[in-house]
Amino acid sequence: MIIYGISTCDTVRKARKALEGAGLAPMFRDVRAEPLSASEIAEFETAFGDKIVNRASTTWRGLSEAERAASVADLLGAHPALMKRPVIREGGKLTLGWTPAVQAQWLSPK
Repeated sequence: MIIYGISTCDTVRKARKALEGAGLAPMFRDVRAEPLSASEIAEFETAFGDKIVNRASTTWRGLSEAERAASVADLLGAHPALMKRPVIREGGKLTLGWTPAVQAQWLSPK
């Protein structure tokens, strides 16, 4: 299991703590320190569409209209913190965010 996010994100911290508390051992990947590859960005965009871009973030609010008009791949490539977080991967399964529905998918007994 891999959690993609940034280390300063409270939602990512909550997800990591809950998953570890459930006995899982997720690896954490800080996308600021180790940016997503072009293929990972494409995979996430295919899975989540433009929802992968966090339009409520401080980074987004700081972008010009021209910058906001860029493609998802260009936005995430230039500004890794724009990725909505966390993205959690285990095998072929990907989830976005830490909503109650996502929590149920990862924390429910299998």
